[in-house]
Amino acid sequence: MADITITDQSFKKDVLESSKPVVVDFWAPWCMPCRMVSPIIEQLAEEYKDKVVVGKVNVDENPNSGSQFGVMSIPSVMVFKGGKPVKNVVGAQSKDSYKKMIEEALVE
Repeated sequence: MADITITDQSFKKDVLESSKPVVVDFWAPWCMPCRMVSPIIEQLAEEYKDKVVVGKVNVDENPNSGSQFGVMSIPSVMVFKGGKPVKNVVGAQSKDSYKKMIEEALVE
């Protein structure tokens, strides 16, 4: 598993101060769509390991990170670049949808 666990305490360092774009999956263990998205996020973490950082935030254990960026529904996947969110999708998406989001963020 190439993705990292991000906490409220590590969010600034892991996401906002990262030199690479960061894909953040906001999720919770009880969320069935989140469980469906999780293997896709792990695959993308492996595929893009040299280009982006991929991390997961459990919103039950780390409520501040999600609320800071307006996460109201999960799964929410955001791409951060230069410390700012540049892409965001809510709800379970296809792998191609997430790939498109990452690719767009890489060229911006």
